[in-house]
Amino acid sequence: MRRFLPSLSALLAFESAGRHGSFTKAAEDLAITQSGVSRQIGNLETFLGVRLFERIGSRIVLTNAGGAYLKEISRLLDEIERASIDTVRGRKLDDRLLICAHPTLSSRWLTPRLQGFLTAHPAVMIEITTATQGLDFEATEVDIAILRGRGSWRGAISYELFKEEIAVVASPRLIPRGETPATLDFGATPTLQNASRSDLWLTWLRQSRVPHSGAIQGPRLPHSELLISAAVNGLGLAVVPVPYVEAELARGELWMPFGPPVPTEDSYWVVYPEHRSDNAAAMQFRSWLQRHARRPAGGERG
Repeated sequence: MRRFLPSLSALLAFESAGRHGSFTKAAEDLAITQSGVSRQIGNLETFLGVRLFERIGSRIVLTNAGGAYLKEISRLLDEIERASIDTVRGRKLDDRLLICAHPTLSSRWLTPRLQGFLTAHPAVMIEITTATQGLDFEATEVDIAILRGRGSWRGAISYELFKEEIAVVASPRLIPRGETPATLDFGATPTLQNASRSDLWLTWLRQSRVPHSGAIQGPRLPHSELLISAAVNGLGLAVVPVPYVEAELARGELWMPFGPPVPTEDSYWVVYPEHRSDNAAAMQFRSWLQRHARRPAGGERG
């Protein structure tokens, strides 16, 4: 028997209109006319014999039947899309290794080292996502995370990679190389602050014991990536985790005018959910990280 199935075009028009709550936005989404969307949905309602939308003034509202249908159709379209992508890719999306880390850690520490793992394990498909506050390891789809902290996360197993060290960095244009001031005068020297880690300056002062005077001030930037960029451009001194500025230090774009790095109370950890401890690819990645975490970027050979 022929399947009782509406056209895919009608389903796409319905799903988009239901998602946006607008025929106009659905038309923009699908790159067709508004009358085209209306016609497709009218055909779908005729095919089903059910009203899917009601008009209230200038607005369209899903009927009870339309709302229930939208939920099911959205799920099924997602599955069709996933199956199509899997076919093109030649493997299931669920087969990927989902790694999460802070964006700056990903871009400045992880990805410069990642080629070693990819070379040693070419069959592993990696997806990197952004770590969020309060990651729920008992419910997450993340296979493995690289996090800064004290090593304890509920529902997770953690292994220390390396202790965090921070340093004051400056562009040679701001403080010429070799000209280390005897005292850090915050009133006379421009400084940069990290809004996402407001304690970094105080932590560095406490650990380094560098003589200082004046109140800490200067532009507040939202995260380390912008802070580093501002420091490279000579806008001020910045306190940053040293692994984030390996390349700038090596190229001479930044230097440490107030001495070597100092430790914080945190470390960087490789963390994975207890319920995913049998994931072979995650365990390979964990072992690789533990072997190579302290090596410079580009020094990995698998």
